[in-house]
Amino acid sequence: MLSLNLPSFEAKIKNLDGKNVIYDVLRRRYVALTPEEWVRQHFVHFLIEHKGYPQSLMGNEVMLKLNGMTRRCDTLLYNRDLSAKMIIEYKAPNIEINQKVFTQISNYNLVLRVDYLIVSNGIRHYCCKMNYENQNFCFLETIPDYSLL
Repeated sequence: MLSLNLPSFEAKIKNLDGKNVIYDVLRRRYVALTPEEWVRQHFVHFLIEHKGYPQSLMGNEVMLKLNGMTRRCDTLLYNRDLSAKMIIEYKAPNIEINQKVFTQISNYNLVLRVDYLIVSNGIRHYCCKMNYENQNFCFLETIPDYSLL
């Protein structure tokens, strides 16, 4: 798989029925190893191991209803009361982070109203802090440590 702009980790990869799969620590099972999944697993490990995010407050492929349709958030971080705190959207490394990607995550946020939005393709990462009182957001220079959220 491609080298990413994220710390490496000891990925559990195996071949199952002729297809590569990777162990997802949040879903506690092996999943298909796609380029987007490669980014997701690196980013989740980065958040847990380097930024102090509690694994117990994170979920992958979390379903939500948007305009009557079922959608899946790539990763959600929850508050201790289990309300949504952060949405993280991943793309494969060859996918450009553009307005379409930000529109996608913004649509999810119409339902969840989180404090933070993150978009990453494993090479470039963008984090926004929402300000609902002023109806705006600001881009942060780095992904914040969990203790600073």
